[in-house]
Amino acid sequence: MANYKPDLSCQNKFIPINFAEQILPGTFEYALCYIVENKLDLSGFDAWYNNDKTGAAAYPPSVMLKIILLGYAHGLISSRRIAKACEHNILFMSVSGDIQPHYTSIAGFVAKMHEQIEPLFTQVLMICDEEGLIGRNMFAIDGCKLKSNASKEWSGTFDELGRKKAKLERASKRIIERHQSQDGLGEELITQDLKQKEKLDKSAGKITEFLATHKEKIGSKGKPVKSNITDPDSAKMTTSKGTIQGYNGIAINDDKHQIILQAQAWGSVGEQQTLQPAVKQLKQQLDKLNTDKPKDEYTIKF
Repeated sequence: MANYKPDLSCQNKFIPINFAEQILPGTFEYALCYIVENKLDLSGFDAWYNNDKTGAAAYPPSVMLKIILLGYAHGLISSRRIAKACEHNILFMSVSGDIQPHYTSIAGFVAKMHEQIEPLFTQVLMICDEEGLIGRNMFAIDGCKLKSNASKEWSGTFDELGRKKAKLERASKRIIERHQSQDGLGEELITQDLKQKEKLDKSAGKITEFLATHKEKIGSKGKPVKSNITDPDSAKMTTSKGTIQGYNGIAINDDKHQIILQAQAWGSVGEQQTLQPAVKQLKQQLDKLNTDKPKDEYTIKF
């Protein structure tokens, strides 16, 4: 019988690590680190922090961008999973310089710094343009349905939401009427019913607040469309796997090297409704790029 050396892939080992040697030239993480550290203008982040004299030191925006983009590239879209990778994955530890931010810091950076992060997309496209990676001859547009963090049960037109609110209020009222007619209910049952009533009242109040602070959406045919209380910008969409509450993710890429020039999530049910605004955004993005080509070479017509 053949004699093979043992597989120690699951064996722990204490070894000295040089983080710089883990990021190999020609890899995605190498290009990511080089571009973030040497090509992007990150001065817009400095105004957010006011801790030069007082306060704790902040995580560098360059490090946060690198680990977040590396996580997205590897399919890690959860701040908890990215934070865990920074603690246990040697590649994330190397990219971050062994900085291990808490998941709340990662989530807060993405949520609060969107205005500073968005212009970086144009800067990356300018780098691609300088390297001759954008052809401007043909563009492809495609989309996919993205599920949002919102329940389908909280969707409806204003009329449907109004009926749902009335139904919740009636259910809450029935609990009180039952208590009034049955004085001998046990304390445990009373406590349980009161919790249920509180939940119903809270849900009804949530609908009332939404109806008072939002305008009803009108579709392309002039009819009211469903809104969602938890995520008003999302929409109910039919997919091959059933109906979801979410967005249409639309991306436009150049045919030369498949560079994505424009990407946006739209709360529209039909992709036909997003075509014109998506192409308009593409034209605006092309106008921002530094180029010696005359603009009429990439004029987009409908």
